[in-house]
Amino acid sequence: MVSFLRLQSVDLLVQWIKETDGDRFEAMRSLDQDLTFESTEKEFQFRNVEFGSQQMRTLKFIDNDGLYSNLALLLSDQSLHTIKVAVFQGTDQTVFKDRREFSGSLMKQMNEVYEFIDFRNQTRATIEKLSRIDVRDYPEIAVREALLNLLVHRDYSFSASALISIYDDRIEFVSVGGLMPGIELEDVMAGLSVCRNQDLANVFYRLHLIEAYGTGLGRIIKAYEGTSEKPVITTTKNSFKIILPNINAKYAAIEVPFPKSYDKEEQILEYMKEHGEITRTDVEKLLEISASTASRLIKKMVKKGLIKPHGRARSVRYTISNN
Repeated sequence: MVSFLRLQSVDLLVQWIKETDGDRFEAMRSLDQDLTFESTEKEFQFRNVEFGSQQMRTLKFIDNDGLYSNLALLLSDQSLHTIKVAVFQGTDQTVFKDRREFSGSLMKQMNEVYEFIDFRNQTRATIEKLSRIDVRDYPEIAVREALLNLLVHRDYSFSASALISIYDDRIEFVSVGGLMPGIELEDVMAGLSVCRNQDLANVFYRLHLIEAYGTGLGRIIKAYEGTSEKPVITTTKNSFKIILPNINAKYAAIEVPFPKSYDKEEQILEYMKEHGEITRTDVEKLLEISASTASRLIKKMVKKGLIKPHGRARSVRYTISNN
């Protein structure tokens, strides 16, 4: 009799939670109500979207009782979920070259993970007649969409980290959580989308990071049009994997040395030989990279002793080291 009453109490408790908090992880109340949103607020400002108490209610960061939801937790600086990224030598996991775990707000993770991958997304240059053709290892749109898919469609009721593995010939994005019940991979590839995290997807939609639901995978496939390599998408009960092939990997064994301008560091040095010096802004424009990526590349070259800084703060410029 006691056991029956206990089971009945548990069932009633579960039912009460679902009725008050919702049946989706993002809609439930956050156990942590002491949240801050520095990274998310910066992203909203960068994209010219208002971020205040009214917007937080509209976007369902805050429920009807004025409490933060798990959606707010995911986008807060206190988010508990992470993305682990590993870089391997070769095509298997025998030798690690680099590894990082990205934490904090999903907005912070999005930007930092993209920069981490983009820094390693090399460019192969070829000359056809009088034209130079640059081809990156991975189409930028494909990397972007794969990362957004991992963030938006992940099952956050699991605490395990999402995984990104970078090999010489491919990048694998493994998101926690399989397809929604009743949905097959063929349905997803045909454009059918049943979003697990509707409110999170709406935030990304408001920020113009994603378009209509179900179009991201199509853009990944389209990014590889005209190439012999094609993305591979697989799913299990608890995972969703997108594999992006390295378009330039097939040239690695037979490639003759590229012109000096192929290598980012060599491009910078060639520019400095011609102009005498370079600034971070010059590096951004020359290589068409972000400010943070340019800063990391410059610091690396300074550490190697290839270049040396002059001046301070925003006025700093760099010249070729005589050492």
